[in-house]
Amino acid sequence: MSLVTKAIRESASEIYHGDAICQEKSKELLTEMGLPNGLLPLEDIVECGYVKDTGFVWLIQKKEKKHKFEKIGKLTTYGTEVTAYIEKFKIKKLTGVKSKELLMWITLSEITLDNPPTGKINFKATSGLYRSFPVSAFQLDDVKKDVGGASVAKDAQVKEV
Repeated sequence: MSLVTKAIRESASEIYHGDAICQEKSKELLTEMGLPNGLLPLEDIVECGYVKDTGFVWLIQKKEKKHKFEKIGKLTTYGTEVTAYIEKFKIKKLTGVKSKELLMWITLSEITLDNPPTGKINFKATSGLYRSFPVSAFQLDDVKKDVGGASVAKDAQVKEV
């Protein structure tokens, strides 16, 4: 049963359909909230939406996706529907995301960045277990970064005048 109801869709500030636009918008939202843009490596996204008043966000993909975060060696699975409440430096009430610990799949419920920043990101499971990893393990390098208020591509060269 979907957590995204007709009432939620009607109250949404933004709704997008199609993989390309949903990929872009989900990365933009993560970056805007101060989170690493590679946290949600979904594929074939059908719909994504955001209710600005409550912070509720959802992403619906065609099929479940398994992804290994190579820098930390963690296997994660993303269900067909991923929902959460997002705010600055935090994702809470997360659904649809599991991480493999030893031989078990653990359901993740919360993701937070340390504030003030320490370079660590914390993952909490519904069972109360938690783990910390370097933020860099979840950051994609191929996107533009803000440099002094101007958006500059990663490979761009900046010359002083």
